[in-house]
Formats: sequence, C-alpha cells, structure tokens
Amino acid sequence: MDFNVSLRRAIRTGHVILGKNQALETVKEGKAKLVVVANNAPEDFRESLDDEQKKSVYVFQGTSVQLGMACGKPFMVSALAVTDEGDSDILDLVKA
Repeated sequence: MDFNVSLRRAIRTGHVILGKNQALETVKEGKAKLVVVANNAPEDFRESLDDEQKKSVYVFQGTSVQLGMACGKPFMVSALAVTDEGDSDILDLVKA
C-alpha cells in the first residue's frame, strides 16, 4: 500500500478532518476511524490520545510540512482524522 496514494484517495472520496485540534475533537466524539500524526507533532498532542485511541493512530514518518504535501495542501498538517475512508485502503494501516 502506498500511503500517499491512499491518503489522497481518502481525501477525494471519503471524509478527512485536517488539523490537530479538529482531529482531537473528532476522536473525542468517537468518529475517528484512523488518526495520522506527523512525526514532529507536539508531544502533548500525542499524549492527549489515550491508550484505546492509540490503536488507531499512525505516525507519519515525515514532518507536518511533508504531511501537508501528502494531503495535496500548501500548508502544514500536524494531524488528521479519517472518519470515512471512501474508496481508499487507508484503514489497512489500523490492521497492521
């Protein structure tokens, strides 16, 4: 699975929430199926995800600038939450 291709497909055909604050709110509401966190995301954000939620957290091996580029956005993205994968296979990351 190519993460960048799967992420873009999820953004295009599903529903993805960008931004750490919005992602955290989505997690607290129980709507997030997967949370993707940039490697350089603030440590307090990572700690705010409890143990149960960490089962569905994927750490992107790049910076927030690189995660933004992977999303096709011209800005930094520290974290994102996938609520609907659409036609992508991005939720396979949770199974791995």
